[in-house]
Amino acid sequence: MSSSSSSDPKTHQESDLPYTDPTSKEAIDALVHTKTLEEADQESARPDGEYGDKQDQDEEEEGEPGECGFCVFMKGGGCKDAFVSWEDCVREVESKGENIVEKCFEVTSALKLCMEAHPKYYAPILGAEKAAEKEALEELEREKAAEAEKEKEKESAGGK
Repeated sequence: MSSSSSSDPKTHQESDLPYTDPTSKEAIDALVHTKTLEEADQESARPDGEYGDKQDQDEEEEGEPGECGFCVFMKGGGCKDAFVSWEDCVREVESKGENIVEKCFEVTSALKLCMEAHPKYYAPILGAEKAAEKEALEELEREKAAEAEKEKEKESAGGK
């Protein structure tokens, strides 16, 4: 067994996140059943080269006419169970008027881990998430720079 060193610059950033801790992963896996890559690939590979269970997708599209394309897509991959658990949590928390981020943190983390374990299928979502995260970080940096500039101007104006 090997353990990752927190001094490794490549793993340092990831180790700060609670869901990368192996014990957290085990706890999340116990909460939400997700398929292994092998199970998902065997179940979702279709002769047409696409992923997802075509019959299940057809039934979902027919069974739930108001379901969004995103939901159909998310349920078409190996993370269907994790996504359904996440959806259920969000619905329940919204109906109670509670904080979704706080109340659904564990199922959200489980869904994210599952999607990262199935990057081929969920690549469009993961890519969009990374782009949004990058943009948010850039915006935060711009705000910090603007705030620092204001402080600098205050100090120079007050010091004269």
